[in-house]
Amino acid sequence: MKTLHPALKTRATELFGVDYPVVQTGMGWVSGARLTSATANAGGLGILASATMTYDELSAAIAETKSRTTKPFGVNLRADAPDAAQRVDLLAREGVRVASFALAPKQDLIKRCKDQGLIVVPSIGARRHAEKVAGWGADAVIVQGGEGGGHTGQVPTTVLLPQVVDAVDIPVVAAGGFFDGRGLVAALAYGAEGIAMGTRFLLTSDSAVSTQVKDVYLSKGVNDTVVTREVDGVPHRVLRTELVEELEKSRAVSRLTRAARNALAFQKLSGTPWSSFVREGLAMRKSAELSLSQVVMSANTPMLLKAAMVDGRPDLGIMSSGQVVGVLEDLPSCDELLSRIMTEASAVLERLGGARA
Repeated sequence: MKTLHPALKTRATELFGVDYPVVQTGMGWVSGARLTSATANAGGLGILASATMTYDELSAAIAETKSRTTKPFGVNLRADAPDAAQRVDLLAREGVRVASFALAPKQDLIKRCKDQGLIVVPSIGARRHAEKVAGWGADAVIVQGGEGGGHTGQVPTTVLLPQVVDAVDIPVVAAGGFFDGRGLVAALAYGAEGIAMGTRFLLTSDSAVSTQVKDVYLSKGVNDTVVTREVDGVPHRVLRTELVEELEKSRAVSRLTRAARNALAFQKLSGTPWSSFVREGLAMRKSAELSLSQVVMSANTPMLLKAAMVDGRPDLGIMSSGQVVGVLEDLPSCDELLSRIMTEASAVLERLGGARA
């Protein structure tokens, strides 16, 4: 790769201690030690996904990641997890650099992170959420527009991103629709300090997802994702499959029955006591204003994702995906991917004729 353009050294690269302003998002069942360390070694910020891990599994995954890389990396946490505070303490003890959150953490949890030297990076989908966490002391935010995979909002990145950049003075990382160097430059032009990608990192040779599942992703076009509420009660962008269409058409009673079975399966898999499930469910109802059926349906997500991503059965599971899936055609290594993105971004910036001040 040619010399990196000065504009590609941003407040995000300085904050995270990485070479490139690119973040690999924490994807449940996907972002394990292998992918996280490969991203870190390639110069980006890898984020280990812990929402589908027990505490002991997270501890082991951090140790494995540290054995694979000496570069900074992060861990994605569930802010509403019963043991969130204990997980924060674990990250601090193990020298993890970044604590990221899929749901905005409360003020006391942000303080706990910062008191122990962690960099706090919540993911948000609305301007008001960015303003709130910035006021509570978050160090940066990942802003995901509606193009992104998984749980997502309705506002496109091109509309949401400038709103957030104008509203807060902390570094903003753009997510939802990014996969190449042109997109990185566009995000910088909007005022972001970098980009975050999920689907693009899932479709790398360093991703542990099976070849069979990756082939399903690579076969899809830009119109082959759908935002559905029938998986877990809240908007979720996934690949359009026969199972998703079946969920969309099924009656509420059958969806709830399926979800209850999945709740039981996830409880056994995770080892989470039923008392914690009940406490967590009540908290979800209050914080997210979910109905009781939606709370039960939330168990669909980890189990249906596991069926596809871990068990290699796309016919039995769901596959979260951003709309960019329709323009992805290969499976580069993380090193190849980031080198390609940075080379293209540098070339675009040179063509445009100026370095960022």
